[in-house]
Amino acid sequence: MSQSLTDFADLIRSVQVSAVHLEMRDTYGVENEIEGFTAWQQGHRLDPEDRASWWRPWLDLVREVTAKGVVIRRARIVSEPVSDYIAFEHSGTFTNVAAGEQIRWLPRRNASDLALHGNDCWIFDGRLVQFNIFDGVGRWVHTDQTDDPAVAERCVSAFEAVWDRAVPHEKYTV
Repeated sequence: MSQSLTDFADLIRSVQVSAVHLEMRDTYGVENEIEGFTAWQQGHRLDPEDRASWWRPWLDLVREVTAKGVVIRRARIVSEPVSDYIAFEHSGTFTNVAAGEQIRWLPRRNASDLALHGNDCWIFDGRLVQFNIFDGVGRWVHTDQTDDPAVAERCVSAFEAVWDRAVPHEKYTV
């Protein structure tokens, strides 16, 4: 199944209580971030005072959804030392936090005994799971969705185990 940003925005706007996102890759070949990553590699950093320059339309969507009381949490499992891409993500994560996301980081070595699914995923209201499928170089390929209660329960359990061990963004350094 292919999904556009508009479809995803409609999905996240439909959430009533929570949307959680588990990321487990050390690099992503996301088309719309390559330019930002290249600029970061050349020394550009986001200005906390220049909110207009932050990642749009995602941050506007987060602000909209969290303003109606939905909790958005993101947990990232990362290898250490972190890849350049993860350092890039970390440097701009303050924008996600400012928009209303709660974000934590878990060093991969602290996740070895956790039962984790094989793909990054979003879990909406604890019942709908969207797996994000990437190819070997980190390019997004497609999404798979399921509302199978057993799968949702396993994914929620995995996310909560990661969340409980992970370090809040403001305390995690790269």
